[in-house]
Amino acid sequence: MKRRRLKPEQIKRIVVRAPTWVGDVAMSVAAMRELRRLFPSAHITAAARHVSADLLREAASVDEVLVQDGSEWLPQVRQWREQQFDLAVLLQNSFQSAAIAFLARVPIRIGYRTDRRRIVLTHPVDVPAWKHERHEIYYYLNLVRELERFAYGDSARRHTDPEYTLQISEQRKRTALETLRRNGLRSDSRLALLCPGSINSRAKRWPAERFAALCDLLSQSGVQVALIGSAAELEISREVSARATRKPIILTGETRVADITGIISVADLLVTNDTGPAHIAAALGTPVLVIFGPTNPATTRPFAPNSEIIRQPPDCAPCMLRDCPIDHRCMTVITADEVFTRAQRILLRNRAEVIA
Repeated sequence: MKRRRLKPEQIKRIVVRAPTWVGDVAMSVAAMRELRRLFPSAHITAAARHVSADLLREAASVDEVLVQDGSEWLPQVRQWREQQFDLAVLLQNSFQSAAIAFLARVPIRIGYRTDRRRIVLTHPVDVPAWKHERHEIYYYLNLVRELERFAYGDSARRHTDPEYTLQISEQRKRTALETLRRNGLRSDSRLALLCPGSINSRAKRWPAERFAALCDLLSQSGVQVALIGSAAELEISREVSARATRKPIILTGETRVADITGIISVADLLVTNDTGPAHIAAALGTPVLVIFGPTNPATTRPFAPNSEIIRQPPDCAPCMLRDCPIDHRCMTVITADEVFTRAQRILLRNRAEVIA
């Protein structure tokens, strides 16, 4: 099917349907920055779930955030129609996101040809052959660069490395420090955050007893520890705390994404499973160490120079399964001492860089 050439000067209002998961939203920031470069004068609205909307509120590439949750289509269609968007960029792969744009009569609708939605897209894009080999950031960027081709032809623009950063206000940092101090953070202590949960996969979780042992090792070295995560991960955080000799601060389930973002921004280190906070930390420039097991680090490792992964994959990894059908060997092979050694090295390096 021949796609019509776009007229960039006629695109005044753009809506971007953000991905579903918090980590994916963080990884889509580079694509939103590229979209802003393509359409510097356009009004760009990000449509996102409430749990991830706060990540985008201070983004320089976004003018407005439209919070949209739930499976009810009509309220979302009505909101989009009222906004009179000229272009919908669908970073989410679902049929629903494309159907909402179609029903809202957004004249230009670009997205990947997934979930049988080609018929409701004006500019469907084939999923790239390298989808499972390159980082997810490039998957979102590719859609915007295909949009550039539709709008400007075979552009001679030089594409630089992705700009993968999140903005955060000084006020949000101050609020984060106040929250930590209310919960017992010492002013003279370095802070390590541990995220022992994962919402969409139990197989991604390093065992609770290992996180507890790591908590003790960090505490013994003079580093204060706080546990973070969503309300759905509170049980695992409580288990870690119960197993630890030196009790950590528990912030799991007590903070919104906006608060967690602020807390991550003032921390000295985050140690986490392959979850959303890993990508938030990378985008904020906070050192992060990610424990990988069943998932593929080539596509979902934190995309930042001060981010590291720890992994000892058996033959069955990456399996991408949500529950391990055997003995969870990809995670149990990694010891607390091993993670502590890597964490201590990162903390020492970070302190040396701050002093320098």
